[in-house]
Amino acid sequence: MSTVDSFGSKDVLDVDGTEYEIYRLDKVEGSQNLPYSLKVLLENLLRTEDGANITDDHIRALASWDPTAEPDTEIQFTPARVIMQDFTGVPCIVDLATMREAVKELGGDPNKINPLAPAELVIDHSVQIDSFGNKDAIERNMDIEYQRNGERYKFLRWGQTAFEDFKVVPPGMGIVHQVNIEYLARTIMAREVDGVLRAYPDTLVGTDSHTTMVNGLGVLGWGVGGIEAEAAMLGQPVSMLIPKVVGFKLTGKIPAGSTATDVVLTITQMLREQGVVGKFVEFYGEGVSEVPLANRATIGNMSPEFGSTAAMFPIDEVTLDYLRLTGRSEEQVALVEKYTKEQGLWHDPSQEVAYSEYLELDLSTVVPSIAGPKRPQDRIELTKAKEQFRSDLTNYVHEDVSEQEKESFPASDAPSHSATEEQEEQERPRATVSAAAGAEGRASDPIEVSMPDGREFEMDHGAVAIASITSCTNTSNPSVMMAAGVLARNAAAKGLNSKPWVKTSIAPGSKVVTDYYEKAGLLPDLEKVGFYVVGYGCTTCIGNSGPLEDEVSQAVNEKDLSVTSVLSGNRNFEGRINPDVKMNYLASPPLVIAYALAGSMDFDFENDPLGQDPDGNDVFLKDIWPDPTEVQKIIDDSVSTEAYTTEYGTIFDGDERWQSLDTPTGDTFEWDEESTYVRKPPYFEGMAMDPEPVEDIHGARVLLKLGDSVTTDHISPAGSFKTDTPAGQYLTSHGVQRKDFNSYGSRRGNHEVMIRGTFANIRIKNQLLDGVEGGFTRDFTRDGEQAAVYDAAQHYAEENTPLVVLGGKEYGTGSSRDWAAKGTRLLGVRAVITESFERIHRSNLIGMGVLPLQFPAGESHESLGLDGTETFSITGVTELNEGRTPKTVHVTAEHPEGKTTEFDAVVRIDTPGEREYYRNGGILQYVLRNLVRQQ
Repeated sequence: MSTVDSFGSKDVLDVDGTEYEIYRLDKVEGSQNLPYSLKVLLENLLRTEDGANITDDHIRALASWDPTAEPDTEIQFTPARVIMQDFTGVPCIVDLATMREAVKELGGDPNKINPLAPAELVIDHSVQIDSFGNKDAIERNMDIEYQRNGERYKFLRWGQTAFEDFKVVPPGMGIVHQVNIEYLARTIMAREVDGVLRAYPDTLVGTDSHTTMVNGLGVLGWGVGGIEAEAAMLGQPVSMLIPKVVGFKLTGKIPAGSTATDVVLTITQMLREQGVVGKFVEFYGEGVSEVPLANRATIGNMSPEFGSTAAMFPIDEVTLDYLRLTGRSEEQVALVEKYTKEQGLWHDPSQEVAYSEYLELDLSTVVPSIAGPKRPQDRIELTKAKEQFRSDLTNYVHEDVSEQEKESFPASDAPSHSATEEQEEQERPRATVSAAAGAEGRASDPIEVSMPDGREFEMDHGAVAIASITSCTNTSNPSVMMAAGVLARNAAAKGLNSKPWVKTSIAPGSKVVTDYYEKAGLLPDLEKVGFYVVGYGCTTCIGNSGPLEDEVSQAVNEKDLSVTSVLSGNRNFEGRINPDVKMNYLASPPLVIAYALAGSMDFDFENDPLGQDPDGNDVFLKDIWPDPTEVQKIIDDSVSTEAYTTEYGTIFDGDERWQSLDTPTGDTFEWDEESTYVRKPPYFEGMAMDPEPVEDIHGARVLLKLGDSVTTDHISPAGSFKTDTPAGQYLTSHGVQRKDFNSYGSRRGNHEVMIRGTFANIRIKNQLLDGVEGGFTRDFTRDGEQAAVYDAAQHYAEENTPLVVLGGKEYGTGSSRDWAAKGTRLLGVRAVITESFERIHRSNLIGMGVLPLQFPAGESHESLGLDGTETFSITGVTELNEGRTPKTVHVTAEHPEGKTTEFDAVVRIDTPGEREYYRNGGILQYVLRNLVRQQ
């Protein structure tokens, strides 16, 4: 891209004798008064100004940003790099491989399809906890991982050799976001461009929503769908509106007894209540220097849970210290310091910066907390956890239980989490609470369980079936990880152990964690209370908890128990963690262990003893809670730069399993028609150089009618699936045995499996059906009979009937799952009409050529009386062919009994760039056509 530099900002920066080309922000009037995050965006525009897509008007608009104005100015952000995890990354590489063939068919050079920005993929989402509670667990789980995923891994190894500027971190090395902050993140990039060494801020997009973890390191980046990430790899800028920026002031210090996890759950609740969807959040003030880098990363990680695009911390001495600790070179640290101070990007708490909105938290007021039972923003103070659990559990009883029976369960004064959740509760899985529930709130007949190894115990509602220290959110943070180790040591010294029905695990985000546990001598203590290292990956937080023990699972299902999971992760959505577990709670690593010792969510840590010591004395949580001063001393003695340089020195090499993979070669991939993991997708079949004109939608039927807070977990294929599902039937027909199904995530490279798993979540509630959960709908080609969503969609496709989906508020919350959009499109859905969208999923729908529409303000499918049996027509879409985006389109819904409902739906194509993606049938088609034209 040729640079115009209309501001004359190009200059040279000398760092200890090395000269770097830079673009000076002080050449643009008003730049010094911008928030830190917007300064990073401004430099990005200065450096990429080309007089066409990025002009001096864009630069001036950003420099003169009005904090109070509603976002209305589109800019083109060009990320410095792209980061991926393997679930979302495999489809990206599949699509790039397919694009190479499509370019060839259109007369272009397939070798032109390469990442134009550095792209790194970390394989971290595939390890599952099959083995636990023993020293062989990690090796056994990795062996199984390679058996299940060998086809995908061979494909990724091919990609690493076939594509330039693309690197793969093999399995067993760590979690993508932790690897990113500990090794991959540059903070300030230094890259040769046209023979000149250029320095500029490290920025990125990632195919996982928790890419924002790197915001704690002063790096601007956020999660996008795989579709958008592919375009970024191919040099396409990310279209965005100049955002509002929320200033969040931090003061005080975290008190003893509270952890960084408690801080982040508090901030999550505050920002969700504030409403920050689509906004940047930026932390500022004197208190910022008191926040350790690991805590900053923990806060940044949870940005998707707030709903914000990014959650930025500026660069300061704390940043430099972390870069040194993690083994970055002194030359790199010197560049970061000199560049940021020269460019006004160094944190100066005395400088007054205007923000769009303001919040403040005194860290000394933070108390121990958990969040649940199904949303990360639903924070519960630990002292009220037992009471809140009982209140929430009453919502899980069967609808056919009498009111008298419900009332027999102890009442609670705990408030409901939100008005929207009251509606959601009606969609929850149901668990019977006995009419004879006693004063302690337990069912009258807990089930007795006998295990093959001689363990015998009783299980009841609230039993902690899974306790897992997992997820980059917390495993990247030595303060909470060491606290967990010290708590385990103290518990073991008192003779305590995890309850026998709890599936326990530790899945660190990098091998550095194991290194400092070993140095501190805490690994044996963790193992004494049942917590063995089971792998280095995302595991429980993404649904890879693995199955419960057979006897436990049987007992849970026989009594329809509402058992719980407790994990140190960032996501606890319904159906996400384990199909047998209905209630999921987020907690700090030490509290994960505490709940494993307690064995139940129906537990009061202040008043209920965890057990007895060898002398018969009651042991309470306060008796074993780690002393923060001791924890810090252990950290100082055990966490070293040497550990980071050692573990990351061979990060791309992999173990003998990786190195012995039989890897294909060649510029284009040789597709195996028998593969059930990696198949050539149909996106470019029959594609011509010029896109077909956009057409209005007529005669569409409703595939699903959904409520509020439908997540991408509900929409996208995720987790395991059974033989009688469409995906299971497909694999069975291809000779795959049930034991080898693996998960949807592992088969993301096979569109045939993924289409069949779209909208197939076991907890999704399609309001077209009464009292039915799971991936089912009414098939109006078959007189409205119940059918699997995929099967009905196939019948509609046979009749050339377009489809629409109706939704409520916050449609598409959660992870940046590109298959939530890909699957929607491949099922034949042309438009999704909701009350509101979350940012990433709306963008992904457009990227797949699906029209996102919103009901008029204040209206919903309920208020309009739509029951989903109507036939829909959507007119006015053809305005897009004229190069303009209509603000609204007209929707007509004709009910089979003759009633007609009409309304004007708001078109949520927000930028001209998005309009071009939609007109081309999707972002990949747009990129492909442009690449061929440029050759």
